[in-house]
Amino acid sequence: MEFAELIKTPRVDNVVLHRPFHSPVWGTLCLTGHHLILSSRQDNSEELWLLHANIDSIEKRFVGTSGTITIKSKDLRIIQLEISGMEECLNIASSIEALSTLDSVTLMYPFFYRPMFEVTENGWSLFLPEQEFEQLALETDDWRLSSVNRDYSVCLSYPQLVTVPKSIDDDSLRKVAAFRHAGRFPVLSYYHKKNGMVMMRSSQPLTGTNGKRCKEDEKLINATLKHGKRGYIIDTRALNVAQQARARGGGFEQEAHYPQWRRIHKSIERFNILQESLIKLVEACNDQSHNMDRWLSKLEASNWLTHIKEILTTACLAAQCIDREGASVLVHGSEGMDSTLQVTSLAQIILDPRCRTIRGFESLVEREWLQGGHPFQQRCAQSAYSNSKQKWEAPTFLLFLDCVWQILRQFPCSFQFNERLLITLYEHAYASQFGTFLGNNDYERNKLKLSQKTLSLWSWVNQPSEINKFLNPLYEANGLVIWPSVAPQSLQLWEGVFLRWNRSSKYLEEAYEEMAHIIEYNKELQVKVNALRRQLAELETEDGVLETP
Repeated sequence: MEFAELIKTPRVDNVVLHRPFHSPVWGTLCLTGHHLILSSRQDNSEELWLLHANIDSIEKRFVGTSGTITIKSKDLRIIQLEISGMEECLNIASSIEALSTLDSVTLMYPFFYRPMFEVTENGWSLFLPEQEFEQLALETDDWRLSSVNRDYSVCLSYPQLVTVPKSIDDDSLRKVAAFRHAGRFPVLSYYHKKNGMVMMRSSQPLTGTNGKRCKEDEKLINATLKHGKRGYIIDTRALNVAQQARARGGGFEQEAHYPQWRRIHKSIERFNILQESLIKLVEACNDQSHNMDRWLSKLEASNWLTHIKEILTTACLAAQCIDREGASVLVHGSEGMDSTLQVTSLAQIILDPRCRTIRGFESLVEREWLQGGHPFQQRCAQSAYSNSKQKWEAPTFLLFLDCVWQILRQFPCSFQFNERLLITLYEHAYASQFGTFLGNNDYERNKLKLSQKTLSLWSWVNQPSEINKFLNPLYEANGLVIWPSVAPQSLQLWEGVFLRWNRSSKYLEEAYEEMAHIIEYNKELQVKVNALRRQLAELETEDGVLETP
């Protein structure tokens, strides 16, 4: 298919662009295969480049012979285009609709994007399982890297290499996979250096109504326990939901078969409930009525902050079991691809200082979310404005990033990165020129040959010219475990995402730049002070030598 077939009118002059907190811009609108571009002939007026993939919905309105197209983006932006001429307006609108809903992944922009910068580091080879395992092998020899899934025949949503207990062979892993939903058998998520405890993740066991068991599964899970120790299974479903799952062939671990494990149920919502929550939250943020009661009731009705609290509470529980109770943990829900990953990744941010650095956080996203099988293509197909029927969409990853932001806000000196990195990841998960978030799992990414045909997001983020934008000027390396407060009073709306298009952030940005400048200047002064102290010490030493008879 040629993109030209979908573009009925490639160019329109005298289009007026309206955006909040910006003056109207008159210019020429051009449609390409992947972008909507509005360029102005006015001096100092920036061009608008909007990826078609970033468009969530469009609305048309006509007055006389001219029309207005309202474009609502997946990054929550709303812009309006005034176009004179009804035919041009209709043509532009239908072209945008067609180009923003392409079915074929290989027609998406990452397959056509050519970087304008020199690629000095291949992001696709940065965080491979082999490299992560090398770090683990320095700490313990109780684990091995298994290639049981090298052809994806055991589990489609797992990578080809997974870390499992050394005492469990590949034949046993295949039997365990047959006992777990979609083949997602327990694999290592995190090793706690402080006490050797571990966190594993999986999907639900297929116990069914007959209480089916699997000796190999029991052996695998028990292999993670030290002598005389107990473990915790954190099920991210309410008990009644887990019990209902048995009627559909799913279920949970029976105490009789896992006597050394205590099961805890912590309800975390998924799928359409989360998507509805996002829609309600964005609607509340866009409400310009300025009525305080209305705003607070809408914010509460969205339940967004309640979801944040549930996720953070469960992550803190997992971290507490590992660090304070000295117990290993297995986390799972139903599929183990959504709430499970939220909990395991947030627990690591709480426990592991490395995950609070830029490289460490990139590694965490790669390991837990991308290699861990979170279906980005399905979950991020629509955002808060789409009118089409929901299927598998859910802001699971956005909720995780929001939780990270909540912790960052409570511990502003413990993170090497700032919120700009979190916002960047959110934007690129929904629409990007990079191939990192395409596909639903490692199998699909390999099949699409993304590492050969597209550029990795990490190649761009880690450039010296870009990475400085993501550095937190307040950062001071903190090797301790950090315990965030999950009290309702401690949780706030993430303004940087949900309110950034609704009010001017100019003064906040200026204040941030000034703070960064002051901190940098303070560092320079500290260097001078240290140099002067050394000079003074040398002079005092010389004086002492001269005075000695």
